[in-house]
Amino acid sequence: MKKLFTSESVTEGHPDKLCDLISDSILDAYLAKDENARVAVETIASKGEVYITGEVTSKATVDIEKIVRDVIREIGYHDAATGIDYQTCKVIINLSQQSADIALGVDKCMEEKEGELFSSEGAGDQGLMFGYACSETKELMPLPIMLAHKLAKRLTEVRKQGIMAYLKPDGKTQVTVEYEEDRPIRVDTVVVSSQHEANVDMKKLRNEIMEYVIKEVIPSHLLDENTKYYINPTGRFVIGGPLGDSGLTGRKIIVDTYGGYARHGGGCFSGKDPTKVDRSASYMARFLAKNVVGNGLALKCEIQLSYAIGVAKPVSVYINTFGTNTIPEEEIVQILTSQFDLTPRGIITYLGLKSPIYRQTTNYGHFGKEDLPWEKVVNLIEIC
Repeated sequence: MKKLFTSESVTEGHPDKLCDLISDSILDAYLAKDENARVAVETIASKGEVYITGEVTSKATVDIEKIVRDVIREIGYHDAATGIDYQTCKVIINLSQQSADIALGVDKCMEEKEGELFSSEGAGDQGLMFGYACSETKELMPLPIMLAHKLAKRLTEVRKQGIMAYLKPDGKTQVTVEYEEDRPIRVDTVVVSSQHEANVDMKKLRNEIMEYVIKEVIPSHLLDENTKYYINPTGRFVIGGPLGDSGLTGRKIIVDTYGGYARHGGGCFSGKDPTKVDRSASYMARFLAKNVVGNGLALKCEIQLSYAIGVAKPVSVYINTFGTNTIPEEEIVQILTSQFDLTPRGIITYLGLKSPIYRQTTNYGHFGKEDLPWEKVVNLIEIC
């Protein structure tokens, strides 16, 4: 049976991703000075204005306004005509400390209070988190989202390297992959929309995006005479970034994860320190799922972890291998739960999440980047 599946990605200049990068840059700045900082920062960007809100509890002092302006400059918004200028935009900062009621459960978990655990932090919120892996790509990620990410990243590269200097920071990509019996066999449709200067010839833009972006990214064996291409299909994309649409932290959660190919718990990642299980447990769930596939225990694996606020141990651990498992799923769960500490402290310690590593996660997906700690594959068979 054949089927089509589509995933999208966005460039670093997309207004939502601009906000994500500002939030993660603020988080990293605090963690660089205070590894125990509690941070939950939201960024809103609109025409000529950036608003920083949320909660920070830390002994560190950080120049937030400078971080905001540096990120905007780094992405390439240098002119008020693009909707925001790093030199002249208005930066409003409205931060408070973490709620003392939440801190009660994070600082000392319920199990410690009841004598079950000696010392451990509780989860910073209730919630459910998913991790996923499959054997479609070398990164053990679904093919549609990986191709969409690589196209979006390439759009930024050709702009910043001057290959297509007339491009502007905002952009989106989308890839539809055809599957046969759950195996990707070809790319059916490619959509690329890139912001550009007003005087650019559209034929030139389309030809160069085909040559320098699409053909550079998508392997030729996945393209054929029936592949459809939609490059700037409206014919004009001059107004973009925060001028074209407001931006908000955490509004690209499907782009950040698996492109809709796997389930999502609902919580965003950017701007949150690792005591927030929305982030840390999602990273651990990806680590567990990737190791199940990487160790040959299944061809596909989805892991769900769930937590209660103030409680250290997960409420539940669920696995679905979609019938591709080589040993019973119950045994896989036993292997994972016996070898890995799934409390917030255990996850933070094992993955090293108190380090300022979060800027590198913001753009082009939080998963599938080999240098991130939750992407490592260990030998579960030896551990067993």
